[in-house]
Amino acid sequence: MLRGAALLAGGVLLGGGLGTTTAREARAAAMPKVFTRDDWGARAPQETIDVRSGGPTHIVVHHTATENVSDTSTSHAAALSRSIQRFHMDTNGWADTGQQFTISRGGHIMEGRERSLAAVGEGSHVIGAHTADHNDHTIGIENEGTYTSATPPGDLLDALADTCAWLCTAYGLDPEEAIVGHRDYNSTNCPGDELYGLLPQLRSDTAAKMSNVRSELDGVVDLDLRPEQLPSFPGLPQAERVANHYHGPTIGQREPVL
Repeated sequence: MLRGAALLAGGVLLGGGLGTTTAREARAAAMPKVFTRDDWGARAPQETIDVRSGGPTHIVVHHTATENVSDTSTSHAAALSRSIQRFHMDTNGWADTGQQFTISRGGHIMEGRERSLAAVGEGSHVIGAHTADHNDHTIGIENEGTYTSATPPGDLLDALADTCAWLCTAYGLDPEEAIVGHRDYNSTNCPGDELYGLLPQLRSDTAAKMSNVRSELDGVVDLDLRPEQLPSFPGLPQAERVANHYHGPTIGQREPVL
């Protein structure tokens, strides 16, 4: 059922041949409020961003390993996105922000790397720089804060579930398989023990939100996917947790500098 719900992306969320009322209802049901790069004042990327046909197979949950601030305003969320972009471009030498989306502690969802928002609508994939050796098939969500021992705030967790439900719907992903932590791929403690321990609940919350979308649109579009339409899910490597390395590798030796 969960994977089947994703076909509504092809006919509704992605602007298929349905009426405008249905498309509007679908977007309201499945897509959260996402602030665009223009909204937060992003710089232009230093080079063309690589966009590939076909969607990602996994959603990687990260934490920014920054201070757990009390400012939950949209202006702070915008400043955070500018700060991340500045660090990634000016210090790391990357073309742009590494992750596709960023969620502030106030629950504000920000577009990250150039064209990330448009790619979801197209069913394509913007190659990021957030999970070493797995950037070609994963979409990264940075969650503001450090969650090695602190619990993420409710607003952030709610926004994360909304984002995952939207992405799983758009790309035809099963949240039970698709939602992982950075430590599942690389040698790192990211996204922190507390946030990582909440991933089972995140998968459940995501599935529930997807079911709500399905129930609203059932009968309007065909929600059943054929086997050949389902994405493949490569097995996760054995996790290697390193307590003193909080964010972890973002680009592998075999990957280009992004």
